[in-house]
Amino acid sequence: MKNIQRILLLVISGLLFSSLVFAEPQKWDMDKAHSSIYFDIKHIYATVRGGFTDFSGLVVFDPENKETGSVEFEVKVDSVNTGINKRDDHLRSEDFFDIGKYPLMSFKSTGVKRLSDDHYTLEGDLTLKDVTKKVSIPFAFLGLRENPLRAGSYVAGFEADFTLDRLEYHVGTGKFYDMGVVGKDVRVVVSLEVMKDK
Repeated sequence: MKNIQRILLLVISGLLFSSLVFAEPQKWDMDKAHSSIYFDIKHIYATVRGGFTDFSGLVVFDPENKETGSVEFEVKVDSVNTGINKRDDHLRSEDFFDIGKYPLMSFKSTGVKRLSDDHYTLEGDLTLKDVTKKVSIPFAFLGLRENPLRAGSYVAGFEADFTLDRLEYHVGTGKFYDMGVVGKDVRVVVSLEVMKDK
């Protein structure tokens, strides 16, 4: 009987501790070593994959009420990497990103809406070059657990997968699209792990 009471006390204590830890939205640190931003775009017939290696962000959320969360993101555009230096330099040029004038792209959320189960949309403002547009980005909450690699902390995961028309953001004049060389629709995948100490 005493063992059963002890187990019940431990379970109740754990539940109370979890509710206290996640009582309200809190800041989570981005694990940059295990987070990434990828993009896919068509080149004639082939799909070219690239990414951005230098980015930072602020993630605020409550696992018990994810619709109260917020996200701010900033990407240094010169960190674009497709694996070919000549192509990356071309992307940095005035033909595409024009990093001399527009070194950063950014996103700031204005709200979160639940779709179903662990699927949501993130509403916010995306700024790329001289264009800011309101966007709705679908994302999945992948889960939450105690971090097996860092005692005394939690880890949570998110993944967004969406498509942008690069020409709407002035990433290129449309010349290479009209030639049938480079597509205009860019698939973007953002995979995040975030951490917070208990």
